[in-house]
Amino acid sequence: MHITPKTPEVRVPRLVGLMAVDARETARSRGLFLNAPDRPDFHLAVVDYVVRQFPQPGAEVPRDSMVYVWFDFGEGEGGGGVREPRIPRPPGGGLQRELDQPGDTTFEVSSL
Repeated sequence: MHITPKTPEVRVPRLVGLMAVDARETARSRGLFLNAPDRPDFHLAVVDYVVRQFPQPGAEVPRDSMVYVWFDFGEGEGGGGVREPRIPRPPGGGLQRELDQPGDTTFEVSSL
């Protein structure tokens, strides 16, 4: 566990991409508290991933400050959207051999 010295200001760690359990531990080790407005059961969340945070990583805040994290993108804020079907589809035909360069008409003949 990483324990910071008792300074009045701490830097906010990057929590985006961490699982809930890791985000809680990381914040606690820096002397910060976490709140998840989109998860009333945040204390039970384990494997959900943080997708947003406020304040941003690197910001200096007073020790014992609240950092807000979200596990879902809000309305119209990213996400993957619909990925399939992909249009235009890749051409069919499977594997094809490599063709010679245009205009290349020299052939090498070996005698056995």
